[in-house]
Amino acid sequence: MLPCNPGGHSAYQDTFVSDFLKAYPNPFVLPKSTWDYIVQFWYLDLSQTDSIMRDCYSVFGPEPRLPSCMLRSYLLALKLKVSSVTVWCRMLKETPLYAILSGFSFGDTPGVGTFYDFFSRIWQHDSNNLSPKDRFPKMKKTPKGKKKGHKTPCDSFSTASKLLPLLERWHLKPENPFFLIFRLYQQQFLDHSIHRGLVNPRHLALAGDGTPVRTAAQQRKKRICHCKDKGCSSCNCKRHYSQPDCNWGWDSHRECYFFGYHLYIYVASDSFSDLPVFPLLERASRHDMLSFLHSFFTMKAYLPQFQIEKLLLDSAHDAYPVYDYCRREHITPFIDLNPGHTGHFTYKDDFTIDDDGVPVCKLGLRMHKDGYEAAKHRAKYRCPKSNRKRGCFCEHPCSPAKYGRTVHIFTDDNPRLFNIPPRDSKAWETEYDRRTSVERSNKREKEDYKLEDGRHRSTKMWYCRLYGIMMLQHLDAWEMPSVKAFQKSFLGLAA
Repeated sequence: MLPCNPGGHSAYQDTFVSDFLKAYPNPFVLPKSTWDYIVQFWYLDLSQTDSIMRDCYSVFGPEPRLPSCMLRSYLLALKLKVSSVTVWCRMLKETPLYAILSGFSFGDTPGVGTFYDFFSRIWQHDSNNLSPKDRFPKMKKTPKGKKKGHKTPCDSFSTASKLLPLLERWHLKPENPFFLIFRLYQQQFLDHSIHRGLVNPRHLALAGDGTPVRTAAQQRKKRICHCKDKGCSSCNCKRHYSQPDCNWGWDSHRECYFFGYHLYIYVASDSFSDLPVFPLLERASRHDMLSFLHSFFTMKAYLPQFQIEKLLLDSAHDAYPVYDYCRREHITPFIDLNPGHTGHFTYKDDFTIDDDGVPVCKLGLRMHKDGYEAAKHRAKYRCPKSNRKRGCFCEHPCSPAKYGRTVHIFTDDNPRLFNIPPRDSKAWETEYDRRTSVERSNKREKEDYKLEDGRHRSTKMWYCRLYGIMMLQHLDAWEMPSVKAFQKSFLGLAA
């Protein structure tokens, strides 16, 4: 039977008033912290959930639980930092307030199977994971950072130069299994934040960053072959993985390996409350550049109406193809320079630059131009006392290389070095300081709402938990009446 909620959110409020006063004749003895989330959920209208999920139910069978009540109950569990669905079902049976605030009658609350059935309906795929569980094992872990605090080594320039043009030509479609979860989040939370003026989709400034999400202490897998019975204990046959979308990654902050996901998330940096816009769960071994490219074009497929004007990224995204793409799309990049990349603008002190931009060696000789690298926006100069046949024949060579000394000079059209506004300006520093908004948002998800406390083994449940926490982040940012003002209006409704 299809879910039916003709009264909408007003029917939920009327039922809550009557049931709440029956269970709590003197409701004002409840602590203020309890009234805080009562106020939030009183004004949280989730009636669109019933119409959005209508096609997920059959016309036959018994009447189901209202999807709006199931989603409201799950959000309430996340609000109270309850990570276990089993524990939450027991709390619904024991505490009248939690059942009534969810939209259920006390004594008639859903069980564990009903909740997992609801999660399966909003996950648009037959499998609970994006990858098959049976796959070949990966023999090596992701390499560590070279120095303390460094991330996994990655040639971000070559990665971006190969992958970015491919993603531009190959337009991604919003057909992921979490599409329905995203639709619930967008229509009932993100759009409401836009309507309240908290996010400006026409002039959007985005801050992006990746963060590790630890899902287990070890990788769980088992053999599906019979090689061990034949005496071979170290075969490379397929294994059965309980979490096929997770793998081992390097946490540069804690300097340790972790098993789980690499969460890449975009946050509206110009919003007062650091509101999240779009997340994507990648494998833990992925570098920030790979996750950025995949998640950015996926976000554009899901939110084509958003006009991005500013992009705030850290030094892991410092690559020429990213700057070139931003220039073509009229996006102002605010990306910190990575001093470890080749082509850094700090020159050595053994040569000078002439008035016309030609480098002069320490003997006072003007160097010869030897080509131009369009991909890196730089001209190449070499020692004037060298050629390709004889090499360097200078009496006082300034380089031990047989080819002779080479110098690269960046041109004026270099989008990496010559930003608008310039990197050394106050305007650039003020805007780039807002990049920490994505770190504050990650703190809200991982520490305040305990994202990593979920004991899940499927990508389906991790996406449900992640989007539920993001919904609460938007809910916390909405302006609500004070507890005293709400209690006065509640007395009028109860009269």
